[in-house]
Amino acid sequence: MSRIRGFEVVKAWEMKGIHLPERKTSKSSGYDLESAEDVILAPHKTTVLSTGLKAYMQEDEYLAVYIRSSLAIKHGIVLINSTGIIDADYYNNPDNEGHIMIAVYNTTDSAFTVNKGDRIAQGIFAKYYKADNDSADGTRTGGVGSTGT
Repeated sequence: MSRIRGFEVVKAWEMKGIHLPERKTSKSSGYDLESAEDVILAPHKTTVLSTGLKAYMQEDEYLAVYIRSSLAIKHGIVLINSTGIIDADYYNNPDNEGHIMIAVYNTTDSAFTVNKGDRIAQGIFAKYYKADNDSADGTRTGGVGSTGT
């Protein structure tokens, strides 16, 4: 069977009970991403959450990562970059094997606890299109921020 797109557990997290993302209903667009560990989100601070996951996809696709609306609305937790973009060539990069990390910001005055297994974000696979005369030919050599600041 040919692999088209999906999720795998990062090697360093293989024996730590990481669940592969699932859609909860037949019409859901997003795959729920869980926290790989217990973390306390300090008030008015950014925290990077581990998922223990990596995603593979076709070369003209990306994985868009969004905060779960219940975290944002009920608890004031937002993605620091609004939407995370996981490029196809992030998978198995030499820096971090493509580990999907989720940077969140606690907008409230109270600490908030995220427990291992809590659904924290959702990932939606999408196709993108190239502009006329696109000539990008670089190769990813690392993980987060490796294509420039």
